[in-house]
Amino acid sequence: MASARTRRAASVLRDRTRANRAAAAQRRAAARAARRVRTGPRSLTTHVIATGVAPEIVKGVVKALQSVAKTARANGLRGKRARIRRSFAGARRVVKTVYRYTVEQVREIAAQYKPRKAEYKAARAALLAA
Repeated sequence: MASARTRRAASVLRDRTRANRAAAAQRRAAARAARRVRTGPRSLTTHVIATGVAPEIVKGVVKALQSVAKTARANGLRGKRARIRRSFAGARRVVKTVYRYTVEQVREIAAQYKPRKAEYKAARAALLAA
């Protein structure tokens, strides 16, 4: 039978392996998004993920940028329109209009975005620097 010390050491190794695997998956997602952003217009979510922002705050930053993009659209900044089919609340394959933005357009949107939270300010700075 394994001693308590051996079980504890195995538990620490499992936890460390799990954490390393999660961090590697996050790095891969950011690298994949960064590569996609370089090739053409992408969604705001992809642009935010490409900057390496923590997964917990991606959705909040994206929603804020989308609201800024609406006013920017009214002022002439237009992303490329795309139609996607996606399931919403049980309705299958609903057609939805989405917008894809180039890096320059995202910089313009981020310049108009005035966040309050420190994490969101860091995300804005990363978008402006990208």
